[in-house]
Amino acid sequence: MMKKTSFYSISFILFAFPLFFLVYKSFYGVAAWGSPALGEPSVRAWELLMNEGKFLNSVGVSVWIAVVVLGLNLLIGITAGKVFSFSSFRGKALMEALMMLPLFIPVLVVAIGLHITFIRYGLSDHWLGVALVHLVPTIPYSIKMFKTGYERIGSKLLEQSTILGGSAIKRLYHIELPLLLPSIRSVLFLTIVISLSQYVLTAIIGGGNVVTLAMVYYPFTDTADEAVMAAFSIVFALIPLILYIIIEGCLTFILPYQQLRRRKRK
Repeated sequence: MMKKTSFYSISFILFAFPLFFLVYKSFYGVAAWGSPALGEPSVRAWELLMNEGKFLNSVGVSVWIAVVVLGLNLLIGITAGKVFSFSSFRGKALMEALMMLPLFIPVLVVAIGLHITFIRYGLSDHWLGVALVHLVPTIPYSIKMFKTGYERIGSKLLEQSTILGGSAIKRLYHIELPLLLPSIRSVLFLTIVISLSQYVLTAIIGGGNVVTLAMVYYPFTDTADEAVMAAFSIVFALIPLILYIIIEGCLTFILPYQQLRRRKRK
């Protein structure tokens, strides 16, 4: 009991308190030097945020791109993770190393090289090009996580379902996806956070025509108005959390294993 109390207390201090502090800063801002009073709460920072011409539109664009990037990460990550887990072929170790290479190459170099290619195919200055370039910093993590997930499941369970006559689609839906749920949750949150925070890749590939929340947010870092920065930070923190809750709820109703757990609780 004591360990649980300590765990929840530390979790509250590390995660909840900074959020509460940002909420406080967004309404009170910075107290004047030498002034003992905190001043009156004000919604000025939130009004400034809402009146920013491209703010609401950038939120919608950012969410749409993050969802597309997530879908592509799940598709590529599950496929590649399964191959790397259960297949043996020449050059496998080299290919795995190449998959991790984007994490060690400067983002600017990758973006400029891809920009030239995207111009040829008409993907530059388009949201689809931005979504594709966001795969560079996210796909390596997804492949690694799903590879670990498939290694945890093992090949014997999948072989048994094949022997019993299960098709590939049924095996994926009834066995693989429910057992990969921890990996899916990790990829879900990590992908959304990384996609939302991309500024350089979005600026180069989007060319200023694709305005995401990061592109609206980062110019405000030069301002000394901490109330506005706190309001922006709260929005940045809430978007991944809201998307995570929505998609987690969808998974609960879609995956058969989660449906069974939900019925047992009732």
